[in-house]
Amino acid sequence: MSRKIWLPLGAAVLVLNAMQWVVSEAVAAAAWSRPAYSYATNYISDLGVPDCGTHYQGRTICSPDHALMNTSFIVQGVLFATGVILLAATLLTGRARRVVIALAGAHAVGFLLVGLFHGSPDGPGYSLALHVAGASIAILCANTIVIMAGSLKSLQLPGAYRVFSIAVGALGLLSEAFVGASTSTAGIFERGGVYSWLLWSVVTGVSLLVRQTRRATEARMLENVPA
Repeated sequence: MSRKIWLPLGAAVLVLNAMQWVVSEAVAAAAWSRPAYSYATNYISDLGVPDCGTHYQGRTICSPDHALMNTSFIVQGVLFATGVILLAATLLTGRARRVVIALAGAHAVGFLLVGLFHGSPDGPGYSLALHVAGASIAILCANTIVIMAGSLKSLQLPGAYRVFSIAVGALGLLSEAFVGASTSTAGIFERGGVYSWLLWSVVTGVSLLVRQTRRATEARMLENVPA
């Protein structure tokens, strides 16, 4: 694959990944009934629990489309890591590139664990532990990547984008710290730590694709200018 296509491909993968997550989550959540799924009180992981009727921490869990959500978890890890690695290989060098690629790889492994091992106390004793560990690693790594994207001056990105990246990544990490503060807001704060990098993915992907298209158009216009 030509290196010239790595940047637009990576940008497109990031946007695609965010879209597949939002759609899969919405479909899985809509499949719930009695009680309905709550974005505020239910954890995202509840959507992947295969055991209907599970009672955990005051929540009744029954996710008919758990297979869809667990597949989305794994796909998300792979696509986010792929998009970030393609962009890092194009835009970064040296230690920064190695760190970002390592974080992206750890994120993918984390979501592989999230998708394979469910967040339910009814499974084997190690299942919930691996699920929580995978989610924690994945969320930490993704938000760290987002913060790095805004803090690396070598990327020569607009000031507004840099502020956005640092702010959304920091808010994502801060949000996770309040997940256990109240059962009525657990889902909100958990999503704050996940939607942070999904929002960043869309903004980054679209911005890079627009910039790439604009530069290609300008290059064609210059070629057509009479000497």
